[in-house]
Amino acid sequence: MKTVLYISYDGMTDPLGQSQVLPYLRGLSKKGYRISLISCEKKERFEQHRKQIEQICREAGIDWHPLNYTKKPPLLSTLLDLKKINRKAEQLHRQHAFQLTHCRSYIAALAGIRMKKRYGIKMLFDMRGFWADERVDGKIWNLSNPVFRKVYAFFKRKERIFLSQSDHIISLTENGKKELLSWNVPAVDDSKITIIPCCVDLNLFRPDNIHPDALSQKQSALGIRETDYIVGYVGSIGTWYMLPEMLDYFAVLRHNNPAARFLFVTGENPATILAAADEKGIDSSAILITSCQHKDVPLHISLFNESVFFIRPSYSKKASSPTKQGEIMAMGIPLVCNAGVGDTDSIVHTYQSGIVIEKLNKETYEKAVEKGISYDREKTRTGANEYFSLETGVTRYAAIYKNLIG
Repeated sequence: MKTVLYISYDGMTDPLGQSQVLPYLRGLSKKGYRISLISCEKKERFEQHRKQIEQICREAGIDWHPLNYTKKPPLLSTLLDLKKINRKAEQLHRQHAFQLTHCRSYIAALAGIRMKKRYGIKMLFDMRGFWADERVDGKIWNLSNPVFRKVYAFFKRKERIFLSQSDHIISLTENGKKELLSWNVPAVDDSKITIIPCCVDLNLFRPDNIHPDALSQKQSALGIRETDYIVGYVGSIGTWYMLPEMLDYFAVLRHNNPAARFLFVTGENPATILAAADEKGIDSSAILITSCQHKDVPLHISLFNESVFFIRPSYSKKASSPTKQGEIMAMGIPLVCNAGVGDTDSIVHTYQSGIVIEKLNKETYEKAVEKGISYDREKTRTGANEYFSLETGVTRYAAIYKNLIG
């Protein structure tokens, strides 16, 4: 039995953990790898979803070790969490003699490098994007503050160490890989980097899984009329997702089509969305807001006539793969998105999956609405299968594991 330690600073009780960690680990466990999982869990979500995640891990044979995520004070709390991760990793290594540490993003990679130096354990650096640059581009770290400037410089130095000293690297996007190779980091070449985007469980995200009665009941529960045209958004609204611009697009669409209503499937506070809509002069009756568990996301996406997401384009977004893109394409729903984020626009163009808006302003929205969505449902679903398949993602991870530890 090959033993693997998977370290994630994201929690498994968070939506991201449920969609972008556990499905891969279930697949890898089936392929014969014995996986121990360390994650940092936010208290409220852990209390809500602990039993559900414990059951998933138990059934998959995953040895889960949740730790408490510490939020405050900034920076110091992260150091405290890293100390807990290191302590737990060493304890588990004494029990299981790990052959590989799979590190999800940069905080986990700090622990992985430590395990490699101390015990010679091979390390897979699963980048998940340019984390330090994301903190700056997202205005989380202000470089005019000398403390954040030092922290940024620290992680940029560590980034090169993660890349050069890891045994393999995962990039989410082709754009991200090209950028990495342009840095000329020692011991990093094309063969050391594998592209695995944010994949989708195509057995869950299947239109033919949605029973018409369930769809009708959900429409009724949300107050959706047969004549409504539903613009949908799924996921969190935070640092990167451009709520005011998405509402501007919707306002233009609603002007042309008064039956349009905007459905948000999100865990965000509804008051935040309603206040932003009010600022744009959008009547609250046109806004619908609900939330659901990950397993019910396909049903809610099925309510959409089109789905919109605008992500703030920046240098760091070259390496980003929006989870929602694969989910929406798998359900055969047309996309309206902006250019300059990872491989998103090239995928939409390749598979005729919707509209890519080059500039986010009223003029381009009007042109897009007037032109209509260039869209091929079957090509869109084919694109989800070819590019975002979870099965393909698991196969790529398994090939890396096999190459590294047999």
